Formats: sequence, C-alpha cells, structure tokens
Amino acid sequence: MKREDLTEKLLDIKREKGWSWKYICEQIGGYAEVLIVGAILGQMKLTKPQAANAGELFGLSKAETAMLNEVPMRGTGTPMPPTDPLIYRFYEMVMVNGPAWKALIEEEFGDGIMSAIDFDMGIERVANPKGDRVKITMSGKFLPYKYYGASGNVPEYGFKEG
Repeated sequence: MKREDLTEKLLDIKREKGWSWKYICEQIGGYAEVLIVGAILGQMKLTKPQAANAGELFGLSKAETAMLNEVPMRGTGTPMPPTDPLIYRFYEMVMVNGPAWKALIEEEFGDGIMSAIDFDMGIERVANPKGDRVKITMSGKFLPYKYYGASGNVPEYGFKEG
C-alpha cells in the first residue's frame, strides 16, 4: 500500500462514520489539530502511541498503523501553483506579502529565516457581524544564517546587529 492509498482509506472511513476532524484529533491526542490532520492527510507523522490510537480508531492493520509513524514525503499532492482556491489564497498571500514579511522579520531579527520545522500554528473562528473571520497564528523559531569562515570582529551568525 502507498501512503496516498492509506490517506484515501482514512478519509473514506471518516466520511462513512461521519466523524469531524475535532473528534479524530481528540481520539488520537498529543498534538495540535493542524499536525494530526496533516498526519492523516499524509504530510506529517504521528508518534508510535498516536499511530496506535489512530490504528485502533480507524481499524487499521499493523502495517497501516506503522505507516502513520513513518516520515512522509511532504509537499506531495499539491500542484504549484496550487489550484484549490483556499490553498491558492495562502500561496497568493505569500506572493503578495512575502517580500514585506521578509523585510520586517529581517529588520527585527537580522539575516535569517523563520523555521517551518520548529513551528506552531493555530486556527480559530472569530465572530464578526459582517461575516466570521478565520484567524491563523504562526510562531516559528528564528534561525539566523551562519556566516561560514567568520573571523575577527565579523559576526558568525546573522542576528540583528546592535
């Protein structure tokens, strides 16, 4: 079985049982919803205890349960640029706002990047009389670039200079 096949099986079971993502996440536990849903969709991995919880919940074989604990090939399945309108809007946000985000992060922190590995994300609904809003918060560790071969009074890392 390929990982994509397991994802389809899990989504079929979710539909058949009428489960919400919230219910599935509560049953598996241990991570933020974004990570658990990402694992079910084949983009993240679960710990062995979480995979066991998922295996029991979905009635999976040993091999299928073990597959949920394997490091996935992330980013597969989404064409670039994305064609799904919701996913495309995120792509659009990065294309339009990315240069400004980069400039502001570098001004505040220095020469580096925001980690997408040491990273937290939350999604919540915010009531608004003009139409509810989606609030997404992201928090990633700042990783300064290392300046290889730095010596003397030249900084070794790209932290913001005083």
